[in-house]
Amino acid sequence: MTESKAFISGCKGLTLTSDEKTFFAGERPWGFILFGRNISEPEQIADLTASLRDSIGNPDAPVLIDQEGGRVQRIRPPIVAQYPNGDAIGEIYRRDREQGLRAAWLMSRLHAFDLMRFGITIDCLPVLDVPIEGSSDVIGNRAYGYDPHAVAEIGAAAAAGLKAGGMLPVMKHMPGHGRAFVDSHHKLPVVDVSFDELTKSDFLPFVAMKNELMGMSAHIVFTAIDPDNPATTSAKVVRDVIRGHIGFDGLLMSDDVSMNALAGDIEARARGIIAAGLDLVLHCHGIMDEMHQVARVVPVISGDRLRRVKAVEAGFTKPDASDEVALRDEFNGIFAIA
Repeated sequence: MTESKAFISGCKGLTLTSDEKTFFAGERPWGFILFGRNISEPEQIADLTASLRDSIGNPDAPVLIDQEGGRVQRIRPPIVAQYPNGDAIGEIYRRDREQGLRAAWLMSRLHAFDLMRFGITIDCLPVLDVPIEGSSDVIGNRAYGYDPHAVAEIGAAAAAGLKAGGMLPVMKHMPGHGRAFVDSHHKLPVVDVSFDELTKSDFLPFVAMKNELMGMSAHIVFTAIDPDNPATTSAKVVRDVIRGHIGFDGLLMSDDVSMNALAGDIEARARGIIAAGLDLVLHCHGIMDEMHQVARVVPVISGDRLRRVKAVEAGFTKPDASDEVALRDEFNGIFAIA
């Protein structure tokens, strides 16, 4: 099989165009990601994921989605249930720790029931960001709470639920997006706190979950570490914090390369992401010119990238024998009580 390139790609619509099929066949992204624009009804989603895999001749190619619950839920009713946001899980945890952890596990296990039917195999959660008072609502109620130890515990339960369902999680956003006072989709957040303070809060959930197989970077400048570059394009943050202090040796992908927190054109951004030591560039919008720019500069996957990719590909397990109806009733019962 032809080797894959170090990027994950979106597509524009509900079905693949001939140009997209040609591009994917020629450039061979490692995986794909779906958004709301790619969703209409169950059979269409399954057909699209199959077409994406067919385009690169890999029936096991990863297909990702952001299916957190709350406002970041790409597949919605009536196709699947509407799930609560992360803070709602955190609220239960704050009243009853064991029930909160169970709710986190259940929600992810139900996501897996939903998503695996459509051929989606990776869910970009848990959100391990620890917000502070007054920070941008780009994270906001997506977060499990303000206590980094609670965030770590809930995040671990959420990741475990996905894995029990045969999926894999992606921790986000490394090494922490909670202190952002602007939305990185539009502007570059700058965090001016000491390294010591970051280690006591922002980094803690990632340290606790450092053995997970996948993580996503944050488009945030940490002036105490690298005042000139956001984490996504900072070799110093990747080397000293994500790989060093946190100790994460899993597959590190960027947040969306199209977000305006990053400077330069798409090609320059993708080049910077690879130069910083990230494993994969994530391009979400399905804009063909931008896709070509990414593909021009990313390498074929080899070396440490290949080792981490292979660890992810070997990390999928068969779903457990859980009873979906029973788990859904249990989950709904927790929130009826809450």
